[in-house]
Amino acid sequence: MTARTARSMLSALISPAAGIAVCVALILCCAKTPAAALRSLFADSFTSAYYFGTMLNTAAFFMLAGCGSALAITGGVMNLGGEGQVYAGGFVGCVVLNALRLPAPLASCLALLASATAGAILALISALLRELRGARVLLTTFLVSSAVIPLIDGLITASKNSAQTNMLALPYIADAYQLPHILPPSPLSWSFAVAVAVCVIAWAIVFRTRTGRTLRLWGTAPVFATYCGYSTRRNTYLTLAVSGALHALTGFFAVCGTYYTCHKGFYANMGWNALNVALIARANPLAVVPVSLLLSWIFTSASRVSLTQGFDFDIAGIVQSVILFSIAIPVVITTKRTEARR
Repeated sequence: MTARTARSMLSALISPAAGIAVCVALILCCAKTPAAALRSLFADSFTSAYYFGTMLNTAAFFMLAGCGSALAITGGVMNLGGEGQVYAGGFVGCVVLNALRLPAPLASCLALLASATAGAILALISALLRELRGARVLLTTFLVSSAVIPLIDGLITASKNSAQTNMLALPYIADAYQLPHILPPSPLSWSFAVAVAVCVIAWAIVFRTRTGRTLRLWGTAPVFATYCGYSTRRNTYLTLAVSGALHALTGFFAVCGTYYTCHKGFYANMGWNALNVALIARANPLAVVPVSLLLSWIFTSASRVSLTQGFDFDIAGIVQSVILFSIAIPVVITTKRTEARR
């Protein structure tokens, strides 16, 4: 291991460490029994089948969506529309599965394809706006997501079948379409293995293929990539389509393996946590796996402590904010220094 690699790894651990430190400080200040709360924070996620499975299941969502964010960053674009893409993937997948009366393997494949297509289309809107109007992907992905979320909320409420679920969710998908749990009573399903496989395949493509080399070139030296004759349009469309599809697949697996329905708000924080994962992992799809496991442990443990200690606020939300800010601050400082040198 070179000194540069070691420094990069230590730098990547600063954000999770800051989140853990804030979580510990809040427990010491606000918990009814701080000693028991700290023990629960660091140990209980590994001693309970339910919480351990929940942690792995959450990590699977982080891996799929985080891999989508990592690929977008690698290609030189920033996809901030993850929330809406996850929601759209879950919604479309649930609608298709409720509409079909086909054998489970065929219906699931069609629903998965429809979900991925929905996410890709949402991301491609931003790609189209960039190519036609020069709009910044960073802004348009966020705006498209912000517009899609209330639209899907309205579609769920307006659904004729949503009255069975108080207009908060679509009907449950059939038992045949539900992914079986592999660590009861937790919601962990084989989607975890799929998520790990996706990260490994993405890493192989990025670092072992010509397409991956071109993708990394766009992310590090876009002007040079243009001079080399590589197509800006192809890179933008391809990168955003794959990123949107992976976010949508996160929603699909959340519906099929965890919730068994598309209910309002199930997507909450998935897109932003995926972005956290990608930034901490330095957009390396293989590094997304351990980072997802680490952040999943932090958020799952923090939520459990918040619940068992009767906190009036959500520790996990505060920790998420601290991690995001601790990632953003060094980037802002580096940008300011670069501008000052110019």
